[in-house]
Amino acid sequence: MTSMGDDWLGLARGIEGLEGVGLDAGLVRRFQSAGAALPPLTFHLPAFKHYSSPELPSCGGSAWPAVSITGAECALNCDHCRAEILKPMLPATTPEALWQTANRLAERGAGGMLLTGGSDRRNEVGYGPFLATLRRIKDRFPHFRIAAHAGLVDRSAARGLADSGVDIAMLDVIGAQDTLARVYHLKRPVADFEASLAHLAATGMRVVPHVVLGLHYGQLLGEWRALEMIAPCAPAAVVLVVVMPFYASPARPFAVPSGREVGHFFLDARRALPGIPLQLGCARPAGRAKAEIDAYGVMAGLGGIAHPAEGAVELARKIGRELRLSPGCCSLGAGEPLDAVPGRPFPVKVVAHG
Repeated sequence: MTSMGDDWLGLARGIEGLEGVGLDAGLVRRFQSAGAALPPLTFHLPAFKHYSSPELPSCGGSAWPAVSITGAECALNCDHCRAEILKPMLPATTPEALWQTANRLAERGAGGMLLTGGSDRRNEVGYGPFLATLRRIKDRFPHFRIAAHAGLVDRSAARGLADSGVDIAMLDVIGAQDTLARVYHLKRPVADFEASLAHLAATGMRVVPHVVLGLHYGQLLGEWRALEMIAPCAPAAVVLVVVMPFYASPARPFAVPSGREVGHFFLDARRALPGIPLQLGCARPAGRAKAEIDAYGVMAGLGGIAHPAEGAVELARKIGRELRLSPGCCSLGAGEPLDAVPGRPFPVKVVAHG
């Protein structure tokens, strides 16, 4: 058993899964000096994509899938994604298809689903025809959780999602006008994201904004402004994700964001949003970049990490964090005990190396 007095950098260097990862010594010292009374850490294993780890048991392939109401279609075709993120999702492009999909998932024991779809050219997702079906799903399966990526909304659209029974509303919050124009190809002001957050929060739904780090071609630009926009809404949690360069076109490439800069942003987010759970979501670069980001997330005191890199569990144990595991989306970590999440409990299994 370790204590807060142990040298975190030395502990990290002794973990096989973090071998070759160049952690910044000064940043690790800052994490350790700010690390008193770290919250419990939940590792989330939603079934959005294949995941396996020698440190964690499998939560099953259907525990928490992603469903798209537009299939692989998206009118915005943003430079960082180009609709590629939609392709592996379960398509449910009509209300009847969504009803059948939800029934199959619920009957197979899924605890819920992430619901999304491609945006139109105004960054709005066309949930209107599906709202009655969502209400029907929730009435039949009241414990089946629905976490929906809302897109930009007005007051009426936000109320429609709430009345349909959506449990969690998520929104990517972008704080730089240049990023909206160049990356999103969107002719709407940053203020529309702030207004959408307010509309969603006013419904009483659990709101979990997302901030994409490195969205401006791998550079951090509007992320700090996004934190300022989020703070007044008192969200249930905030999910931080890191742009994945491999979806981008060679004509408009994205750099891999600096792990050190991402780590510093974790500290900035903790200061800007005190008391609000911070989660590290599924989307982030692979390989050593992911291992570095996840190590910083563990040491920065984030409350949840989805699909953790190898070594993250052992590092969390070594620095004394209380560990939990969930088969659900990291947005479910919003102020809710894990034993309330449908599905069997998953004990954390830590594999020691060397």
